[in-house]
Amino acid sequence: MPAFPRPTGMTTQEYVFERLRQAIMVGAFKPGMSLTIRGIADALESSPTPVREALRQLTSVGALQLLENRRIVVPKTTPARFEELIALRIVLESHAARRAVVHLSELQIDELVAFDDAVETAITAGDKAGALISNQEFHRRIYKANPAQVAMPLIESLWLQLGPILGIAMEHVAEFYLVDRHQEAIEALRRRDEEAVAQAIGADIREGVGGLDGRAVERLLAMSV
Repeated sequence: MPAFPRPTGMTTQEYVFERLRQAIMVGAFKPGMSLTIRGIADALESSPTPVREALRQLTSVGALQLLENRRIVVPKTTPARFEELIALRIVLESHAARRAVVHLSELQIDELVAFDDAVETAITAGDKAGALISNQEFHRRIYKANPAQVAMPLIESLWLQLGPILGIAMEHVAEFYLVDRHQEAIEALRRRDEEAVAQAIGADIREGVGGLDGRAVERLLAMSV
C-alpha cells in the first residue's frame, strides 16, 4: 500500500481507514482480490480491531464487498458499470470545476502546476500509485476551493469505485493519455473561463482512462485475474 502521512492527532482507527481508503482509490488492490483482517493488520503493523472497523466502513460505502461466506473482496466491475461511473465523474466534476473558478487564487493555480508536474514525474518513474494520488489531489484542490461545495464526497465515492480498475489501467497509461488536459484547465483557470475549465476537466476524464471502450475494459479486467 502507498505511504500515507499520519497527521498529528489522528487516531489509529482514522489512520487505518484513511490509508485503506486511499489504497483502494489508487488501485493498490485489484478487482476480485480478497482482503483479510490479519493480512491488513500485519501490513499496517496494527491490531485487528481498527482494521476490522475500517473494512466494515469501506464495505458499507461499496468500496469493498462482503460475500456470503464472509470473505471481504474488492468488487469486480463490468464495462457497462465502468462507463456509467465515468459518465457520472464527468457530470459531477465538470460542475464542481465550473463552480470553483471564482474562488481560486493565482497562488492556488500555481500549486496546481506543481501537482500536474508531479503526475508526469510519477508516470515517467513508473509510480502508478503516485501518479493517481497527484492526479486526484490536482482535481481535489480545484473543487474544494469553492467553500460552498458539496460534491467532493460524491466524487470521492466514484474514485473509490473506479480505483481498482484505474490501478490496472495506469500500467498502460501511455497508450491512451496523449494530451495533458490539466494544462488546458490551468490556462482556463487563469482566464477565469468557467466553461473552458469544465470542458478541460471533462476531456481529462473522458480521454484518459475514461476513453477506454468496452473491449479494453474487459482486457484490463482479465489482466487482474
